[in-house]
Amino acid sequence: MGGLPLEGIRVLELTLVWAGPYGTQILADWGAEVIRIESIQFAAPATRGLSMRPSWEDMDRAIKAGFGYAELYPEEQPWNKNPLFNTHARHKLSMTVDLRRPEGLEFFKRLLQVSDVFVENNVPETIEKLGLTYDELRRAREDLIMVRMPAYGLSGRYKNYRSWGMHVEGVAGHSWLKGYPDTDPSGRPEMNNSDAGGGLSVALSTLMALRHRSRTGEGQLVEVPLCETFIPYLGGSIMDFTLNGRVQETLGNGHPSMAPHGCYPCKGEDRWVVIAVGSDEEWRGLCKAMGDPEWVRDDRYATTLGRWRNQDVLDQHIERWTKNQDHYHLMCLLQRDGVPAGPVIDERDAYNDPHIQARGFFQELADHEIGTHRHVGLMWRMAKTPNGLRRPPCYLGEHNEYVYRELLGFDEEEYDRLEKEGYIGVEPAPHVQ
Repeated sequence: MGGLPLEGIRVLELTLVWAGPYGTQILADWGAEVIRIESIQFAAPATRGLSMRPSWEDMDRAIKAGFGYAELYPEEQPWNKNPLFNTHARHKLSMTVDLRRPEGLEFFKRLLQVSDVFVENNVPETIEKLGLTYDELRRAREDLIMVRMPAYGLSGRYKNYRSWGMHVEGVAGHSWLKGYPDTDPSGRPEMNNSDAGGGLSVALSTLMALRHRSRTGEGQLVEVPLCETFIPYLGGSIMDFTLNGRVQETLGNGHPSMAPHGCYPCKGEDRWVVIAVGSDEEWRGLCKAMGDPEWVRDDRYATTLGRWRNQDVLDQHIERWTKNQDHYHLMCLLQRDGVPAGPVIDERDAYNDPHIQARGFFQELADHEIGTHRHVGLMWRMAKTPNGLRRPPCYLGEHNEYVYRELLGFDEEEYDRLEKEGYIGVEPAPHVQ
C-alpha cells in the first residue's frame, strides 16, 4: 500500500512499556519506517513481557498485570508473543545492539546518520549515562529530531524519579478525581490514561518538528513530559481551583451540573447503560422513553437544578426502569428521543458490537508464530489516503540483516562477528530472564 504521508521518514525508538511505543506506533501506522533498538543482552522493563522467559510461577502475576499471553504458557519464543507488546509493535522493525559497549554505541550513531527522528521514554539519567543526549547525538546528524518523554521532564526535582502510569496520574491529580465519594484513593482503580495521551503527544510533536525542519532545515530536541501532557485533560477541575479555590471531590458517575447522569443496571449479568441529561429537552425525551410515569411530575424534578439536588432519589426511579431491559435496546430507545445514552461494553462486546463491526475497526493480522488475530484499527481515516494494517508485530532482532547489511553496509564477515560477540541475535542471551 503506497502513498502514506510519512513514507520516507525513518524513526529510531528506544522505548518501553506503553506511552513511547504507542506514539511511534501511530507514526508507523502512517508510513514511517520505525526501527526498534533492542538488545539480546538485557530485558527492557515490562516491554516484551514481565520476563523474557516467564516461568509458570510468573503467569498469574503476568496476567493480573496485563502481560499475560494468548497461550497460557508459550513454550517457544515468549518474548515475541506478549499481547501488550504486540498491540503497539505492528508495522515496526526490530534490530539488536548493545548500547552499553562503545562499539554498539558507534553502530547506533551510524544508524542515526541515515535516520530522521530518535524517540525515547527512559529515565533521563539512564540516557545520559549511555551518552545518548541530544547534544551528543546531533554530532552524528546535525538536523536530527530527538523526542524525549520523561515522566516529569528534563529538569526540576522530579527529573530522575522512576514512575509508572499510576504514579504520573497521582502527581497530575487524576487519581484523586477517580472513584466514588465514599472511597479514598487506595480503593480507586488504576487507569493509565496518561500513557495513551502521552503517546498521542509524541506523535503530534514529532510531526511538528518534522514540519519545522522542512521549513528551516533545523533539527531540535522535543521534550514531552508524561505528567505535563496529561494535566490539560483535567482542565475542568484545574480551572475550578484557579477561579474558585475549590478542590474537586470525587463524583463517581455523577456530574457537577447534569442530572440524571449515571450508570444504571440492566437485564443480564453485569450489564449497564449510561445516561446523561443536560437540558430540559433531554429530560422530556427521557420521560417519554420511560412512558411518562407519574413520578416524573414531582416538582423536585421540574428544573435542571432541582434534578441535580435530588439526583440520588431520581437515580433510584431510573434504576427501577432500566434493570429489566437490555442495555443496547435502551441506548436505541433513548437516542431516538434525543437522550445521550450508550451501553457499557466490555472487550467481548467491543469485538462484536454491530456498529464497530460494520465500520471494520478491528482488522486481522496474520503471524506465522502466533496465528491470526484481530487488532485495533487506525485511530482516524483520511478520505484521500487509503490505509490499513499491513505488517504484524516485529520479532526480536527480526530485521538485523536489513539494518546492518543494507543501511550500515556491513559485509558478511563483519555481520558474523557481531553475532558471535552478542550484538546481533533473535533471542535473548542465555543469562537473560
